[in-house]
Amino acid sequence: MKIYMIIFVVGSNDITMEKTFSKVLAYCAAFLVLSACSPKGSASGTYESYTDVAEVNGVSLFYAAEGAGKPVILLHGNGGSHNDLETTHRALAQAGYMVYALDSRGQGANGRLDEYHYKDMAADVYEFIRLKGMEKPAVFGFSDGGIIALQLEVMYPGTLGAIITGGANIFVEGALIPEFAEGFLAQPSTEPLVIMLQTEPNMTVEDMKTIKTPSLIMSGEHDLILEDHTRLIASNIPGAELKIIPGEDHGSYICNSPKLAPLILDFFNEIGY
Repeated sequence: MKIYMIIFVVGSNDITMEKTFSKVLAYCAAFLVLSACSPKGSASGTYESYTDVAEVNGVSLFYAAEGAGKPVILLHGNGGSHNDLETTHRALAQAGYMVYALDSRGQGANGRLDEYHYKDMAADVYEFIRLKGMEKPAVFGFSDGGIIALQLEVMYPGTLGAIITGGANIFVEGALIPEFAEGFLAQPSTEPLVIMLQTEPNMTVEDMKTIKTPSLIMSGEHDLILEDHTRLIASNIPGAELKIIPGEDHGSYICNSPKLAPLILDFFNEIGY
């Protein structure tokens, strides 16, 4: 959930977007949006590289696939696309995994929708896993993608072989840093993706306790998600590992960054995936 400030220019369809968090409070009339990064097969042993569209739950999901080996699914943040994780996608594929980077419903190359819910997105990924015949794939999710990964395992226990999240939250109230939350949550919106961010997810600590999948829960030292909230998630998933990444913000170590793949690969090595 990276910050974007969107300033609507009267009499114009142009939207000026600025990504500098330090200016948020100075633009009290700005409309704050949590979003993702700015754009910058099979396990048979045969290396593949292709793009395709999967039809699941009445929606189309564009995805890019590359690699060979154990399956890994990558899920982007709010309003983003699979392109945000291209650097990690390529690195994991070259490390010996079959990697599927999805565009979540109504985002990326997919047609826009009138409303969005994390449970629907989790169901989409579950159906994608079934469609591809995957057995306990690993999932990395950034921000919204991390929410989807956790929601999926809560809804469909035992589906995933590993969960890695970066900057995820399990509920809204008390999860965001105050200087951001006060402005963002108070601003009414008609944007479906923003409405979802302001009202969801609605998971609980008890939900986290039901997750038995090996999990790595991460956030940046300067994340939009409170460190206490990240620690709350990790401490309630049995056996979960916590990493607070020094010097990083919500997406700086994730969005087409070479820093993410080594973190994921180290975790895979620890759990034998």
